[in-house]
Amino acid sequence: MALKSYKPYTKSNRATIIVDKSSLWKGPSYKPLTIGQKNSSGRNNYGRITSRSKGAGHKHKYRLIDFFRNKEVEGTVERIEYDPNRSAFIALIDYSDKTKEYIICPQGLNKGDKIYSGKDAKIETGHCLRLKDIPPGTSIHNVELVPNTGGKLARSAGSSVVLSGFDGEHAILKLSSGETRKVSLNCKGTIGAVSNPDQKNIKIGKAGRNRWRGKRPHVRGVAMNPVDHPLGGGEGKTSGGRHPVSPWGQSAKGLKTRKPQRSDKLIITRRRKKK
Repeated sequence: MALKSYKPYTKSNRATIIVDKSSLWKGPSYKPLTIGQKNSSGRNNYGRITSRSKGAGHKHKYRLIDFFRNKEVEGTVERIEYDPNRSAFIALIDYSDKTKEYIICPQGLNKGDKIYSGKDAKIETGHCLRLKDIPPGTSIHNVELVPNTGGKLARSAGSSVVLSGFDGEHAILKLSSGETRKVSLNCKGTIGAVSNPDQKNIKIGKAGRNRWRGKRPHVRGVAMNPVDHPLGGGEGKTSGGRHPVSPWGQSAKGLKTRKPQRSDKLIITRRRKKK
């Protein structure tokens, strides 16, 4: 996919760069694999805000994606679609047993291509195998962390994981974040990198496009009044007078809230820290 820019007829068009979707399916999604979803607007099941600056946005339905890839029958790519719920494109697969499923579309997969899952599958783009059947040095995506639980790693646009080698009953994976970790040899992975690698190069162009995506304006706490935020108020321009916190007093930077995870023993190298 290429990037698409506009002639500067307006100020917003001058800066807008988006992904060209002219080659994707232009009709509606496959109805049996599409369900409605409600916009939570950043609220949890109690109705309390847990994520600020979210709300409204364009309505969109959820596409049911097959992250398990358990069908060991031949499938044909019927079409490639845009999915409003994720940055990657999705492919509708027509299997030989008269069923259809959506999968994460890898780079290089085209309409009419054949895909297969199982130990007899070839090392080709879109084929799904267990890690023990994949040669080291192969780029894979939609990788399971625990066998038979569905792919969890490398599902966003342009992402992939490199299978570095094997260590006993584990495979060694190198993630794009810089982390190196072990997972079971019985976990599944799909050959190739995820589609739409140009997603990282887009430019929103105008505030309205963010509103369409459900992103509301984000206001700094120091710009508010004391009644609205712990960092608000003060005579003139102030820094807040305390460490950064949320509107409800929760520390915003540096506070560790993650509980010890069992999988930590499988991590060989931690991911790179953000600068």
